[in-house]
Amino acid sequence: MSAENVHPDNADSEFPEAGELVPRLSEALRSGDAERVRALAGELLVPDMADVIELLAPDDRVGLILALGPAFDFEVLSALDETVRDQLTEALPNDFLARAAIELDTDDAAYLIESLDAVDRKEILDQLPTSDRQALERNLEYPEDTAGRLMQSDFVAVAPFWTVGQVIDHMRESDDLPDQFTEIFVVDPTFRVLGSVELSRLLRAQRNVLVEKIMNEDRHVVLASTDQEGVARQFERYGLMSAPVVDADKRLVGVVTVDDVVDVIQEEAEEDMKKLAGVGDESLADSVLETVRSRIPWLVINLGTAMLGSLVIQQFDATIEQMVSLAVLMPVVASMGGNAGTQTMTVTVRALATGKLGAVNAPRVVTREALVGLVNGLVLSSILAAIVFVWFGSGKLGAVIAAAMIANLFAAALAGILIPLAMDRMELDPAPASGVFVTFVTDVVGFFSFLGLAALLLF
Repeated sequence: MSAENVHPDNADSEFPEAGELVPRLSEALRSGDAERVRALAGELLVPDMADVIELLAPDDRVGLILALGPAFDFEVLSALDETVRDQLTEALPNDFLARAAIELDTDDAAYLIESLDAVDRKEILDQLPTSDRQALERNLEYPEDTAGRLMQSDFVAVAPFWTVGQVIDHMRESDDLPDQFTEIFVVDPTFRVLGSVELSRLLRAQRNVLVEKIMNEDRHVVLASTDQEGVARQFERYGLMSAPVVDADKRLVGVVTVDDVVDVIQEEAEEDMKKLAGVGDESLADSVLETVRSRIPWLVINLGTAMLGSLVIQQFDATIEQMVSLAVLMPVVASMGGNAGTQTMTVTVRALATGKLGAVNAPRVVTREALVGLVNGLVLSSILAAIVFVWFGSGKLGAVIAAAMIANLFAAALAGILIPLAMDRMELDPAPASGVFVTFVTDVVGFFSFLGLAALLLF
């Protein structure tokens, strides 16, 4: 199928041709052929359009958006990688961003303009209708990565003494309701949440029934200052589809929906994965300098810990000179310990991030990991001892490396859980730093135990 024949109904079969579509778009953009640009990309679905924009060269992205004109769906801006979105907001005209802010939900509009300088942000806000501007300013007042920034300011709230018929008439006649909603919140005169009513239950009730008679009073309320990870955990734990957001005075100010929380869960998982690798919050759209700045700090620390491991080896240089096979086998002990430590550390960091590991169960989990390390050490050391005996014909060397393997895997298990726990206790993020220090422990313990036992027992 030709890339020109893009249609939403055929998105699944068409979009794998993005590698062909992007060069064609680039050619059309650089030749100034706006009609061909619209023919190529005018009917792409939101996620597909976002992927195309991210694949385009930075200089072509703004041209594509402006060439599409009214055919461009502002929701695409919400689906973009954060770095690409920030680059676009700097390059796009402020009147275009103002139109986008009107069309988008308040949480998405806040993310769109948050990175702009104060002058541009004020110019955009001044172009918005009063109600939209006030809602967006309220979102921007809350810190990034909190429920207040994540929430949508549009919601439906009614009094408990209203009847079902009044609520239905209100929804039919009011012009300022959200485009989509599944729950109606019940509030008192001070806008404190009393409960909620699902639309399905409301529509099944008789018109003369009072809202308070059918509302669900067991309502999970989220503080606007709550970290978005905490919000995500509440949604996961209680199976929520939406949750009212309240300010410090317990007044209803917005609503968080499950689609926003899914994005948070994905972002947090990606962030933890990147931090474990020591790359920070970088993106494929970052420049060379930004990427180097993100990666170099932990590489420098890793270099320092590696040099300390080398100092341990230096203490046994005479031993290594007498038996070259020690140099051949040293990496095996260190590598196995590093891999075992990384396994434990990854599980631990993720458990800490999701709140499943804390002071209550930490002793039990530490004991479990220590026993796992010990058992793994016994199994792997037996295999390795047999290999070394066949390879080098030395039972003593096999026993030495087996003992070193047991010691290092046991140490790796303890380091993999205790280091993240210690950093979490000190209120430091365990994800970016744990890997460096766990590797340091396994290198030092592995080299020292192997070479030390060799010096004692083989010479």
